[in-house]
Amino acid sequence: MKSVPGRVMVGISMVAVLAATAACGGQDSDSNSDTGSGSKKPAAEAKPSAQEGLKPLTEAQLTKAVITKADVKGYRVGNTPDDEIPEVSVPAKPATCQALADMFLLGTEPDATARVSRSVTSLKATDGTVLRVGLLAQKEADAKKVVADLRAQSGTCDSYEHTDYHYTEVTPGKAPSLGDEAVSYSMTSDIEGTKIPVTYTIVRSGSTLAVFYAMSVLSEKAPDVPADVMEAQVTKIEKTA
Repeated sequence: MKSVPGRVMVGISMVAVLAATAACGGQDSDSNSDTGSGSKKPAAEAKPSAQEGLKPLTEAQLTKAVITKADVKGYRVGNTPDDEIPEVSVPAKPATCQALADMFLLGTEPDATARVSRSVTSLKATDGTVLRVGLLAQKEADAKKVVADLRAQSGTCDSYEHTDYHYTEVTPGKAPSLGDEAVSYSMTSDIEGTKIPVTYTIVRSGSTLAVFYAMSVLSEKAPDVPADVMEAQVTKIEKTA
């Protein structure tokens, strides 16, 4: 068995290679000034029809809606570089697990029209859990499809291969009562023989998907996504949309 420092280094290496999460360091995000605030809606903006559903938020609106350290006391919130959110989907084997594989890199089918991501680090916890929050702008119908695909595949896909790595023990979890609907699942990443448990929770609020990712580089148990982080993020989306 690898030593604790060795497991930490493997976890960090996996993060860097797959761009699945930001390192625990990084600059704090005290405000939403990095991409500017969203513009005001036109006074006479027409409401979408029931069939069309809600339109996607803009990148500026997502940036306004994503949490900062002022929203989650006891955590450091850092910006995630754009190059850590790749645009190209990598095929999964089997293809019936593709939605799970795409979400590992904040990808979806249909594609999100805008994405923002933040790393979240507890100032108190010492269990080696790495957290990431992502907001994905979708048409409402597309957002519903993404959640439905993740729910279905987390119940039928036991394991898969993606970017030369293996993911096993895919298990549905109990989703929180947040937003309009939510799905949660966990799995084990097998990175060069080192097993790293991860947990995903995706909450749909209107046309926006809030993605919460927790990876443990020290424990063999799938980590919980902190409820206070999820609640703060979904509440902020609802106030922004």
